[in-house]
Amino acid sequence: MPGLSILADGLPLTAHEALSGVFGSISLASWIFLLVPQLVENYKQGSAEGISLAFLIVWFIGDITNLVGAIWAGLVPTVIALAIYFCFADLVLISQCLYYNFVNARKTRRRSTRSTLHDAAEEPLLGRRDSNIGLPGSHRRRSSATSGRRRDSTTRNNSLPSIVEGEPVHREWIKNALSIIGVCVVGAAGWAIAWKTGVWQPTPTDNDSGDTDVALGAQILGYASAVCYLGARIPQIIKNQRDRSCEGLSLLFFMLSLLGNATYGAGILFHSVEREYFLINLPWLIGSLGTMVEDVTIFIQFRIFGDGEQGAAVV
Repeated sequence: MPGLSILADGLPLTAHEALSGVFGSISLASWIFLLVPQLVENYKQGSAEGISLAFLIVWFIGDITNLVGAIWAGLVPTVIALAIYFCFADLVLISQCLYYNFVNARKTRRRSTRSTLHDAAEEPLLGRRDSNIGLPGSHRRRSSATSGRRRDSTTRNNSLPSIVEGEPVHREWIKNALSIIGVCVVGAAGWAIAWKTGVWQPTPTDNDSGDTDVALGAQILGYASAVCYLGARIPQIIKNQRDRSCEGLSLLFFMLSLLGNATYGAGILFHSVEREYFLINLPWLIGSLGTMVEDVTIFIQFRIFGDGEQGAAVV
């Protein structure tokens, strides 16, 4: 395989370089569509309680650091434009979460106020009725019968979903898998078009640039962004574990994140494994491949907890 080469416009294209380009393009497609599933999930739920705001803020700081590093290193305009898009998309998701948190908090306060006023108005009437009507013990029997009917109804309701809920979950996994395949196809097709039209070309693996100062600054910012990316998911993992639920989170969001990180790291490694090149890209490799472990942790939480009711059934 390493010896295989294809000629395009007189430029040699090795199999490794082709795979590097394909993986990089798939990673790009993953990042472009990454936040859409969570935006849609928040809209359908009318709430953003499932996602940790600390997770989004730390991730946003990592994207800002990445953008500053790209500008400082003088990377190609497409990379800088993509970094700007990341920051803009982060702001959209954070704004949506803040909006839903604010609106739902106001609704909760209003309901609490109305409930308090209603209870205050009804309390004297209820007290007189309970003291003057009915035989001794009738209130306890009535409450016991009501709670018994409620328990029976709850038991019936909890016994049915074990048969019915499996099918929607199965369909959801199929839909997510098809979405991942679609992103891979779009990414690979995008690379093929870019290569055929000459927009993408093989790049040399040797680095003759002498801008060591700029490289050092980019390295520092790269490590800073890697720390942010690694630390961003920790608040979300803690929140899921504390709530024992992943309700309100989009599974496809984390699947696209895993795909984007995996293909990004593969694109770098297939391009070159020379020591100097590897060390230059080490912070970005840490940021991408390291977060895959945390994404897998969240997948395990999805499997164990699911939404609140499924999690209670498992435990």
